Amino acid sequence: MEDAYGSLPSSHLLGSVPAVIPPNEKPENKEGATASMQMFPPGNGGYRAPGSSNVGDEQPATSWAGVFSISSYTPYFNVDTDVVVDRLMSSVYPLRGDFFSKIGANPDLYAPVWISTTLVFMLAALGNCASYLMKKKDPSHQWLFDVAYFNWSAGVVYGYVLIVPAASYFLLQYLGSNGSLIRLWCLWGYSLFIFIPASLLLVVPVEVFRWVIILLAGSASAGFISLNLRTYTEGHDLMVWVVSVFLLQFFLAILLKVLFFA
Repeated sequence: MEDAYGSLPSSHLLGSVPAVIPPNEKPENKEGATASMQMFPPGNGGYRAPGSSNVGDEQPATSWAGVFSISSYTPYFNVDTDVVVDRLMSSVYPLRGDFFSKIGANPDLYAPVWISTTLVFMLAALGNCASYLMKKKDPSHQWLFDVAYFNWSAGVVYGYVLIVPAASYFLLQYLGSNGSLIRLWCLWGYSLFIFIPASLLLVVPVEVFRWVIILLAGSASAGFISLNLRTYTEGHDLMVWVVSVFLLQFFLAILLKVLFFA
């Protein structure tokens, strides 16, 4: 009986002393793994929710297998309204501050997806509306409701916001500059926001006014991209690439005007 009582745990008793953990042993971490917001491809196995166990201190190795896991992208959609609005204001006014320092280690894909999708539908709808108003103003102007506007807008917007940042990422890797694909997608996605209010103004059936609006929007969007990339690539001779990106973004603005508001 004495041996049985002696084997009972006593750590909960008053005055007991907790067991000492040797220095070379670490307690098991019960907190969820912190998502690596700047790592792409995502970790193999995807995002682990808080509360899941993490064996040791090792972070999950990155693997292209994580690209096909929806849970891998969960952290990039975990933003609130205030954060998104602040970033949208920075995209409209590029001199407000460094966008990459603003997003820090928490870039998001929520706003880029929302901005791109909204722009696709607005270009398709307002493009037909602008053409109709031009017909009302000038009877010689031909008008026909064109459903293909949606296909064109989806191809141009989604193709641009996916391919150009990805190409820039691989170019930076080739040139030896560390880059994050998620951060570049975030930057390019926010750069398209200014075209949403601009498309509302492009409905006005005055050609000179339309060109002024699209040139201003294109300059602001291209300036937002180039100013932040110049800061992002300090220490590397990539000015030619930054200028090329500026011209490409400006060309996108002119392309939107020609395709949907001619």
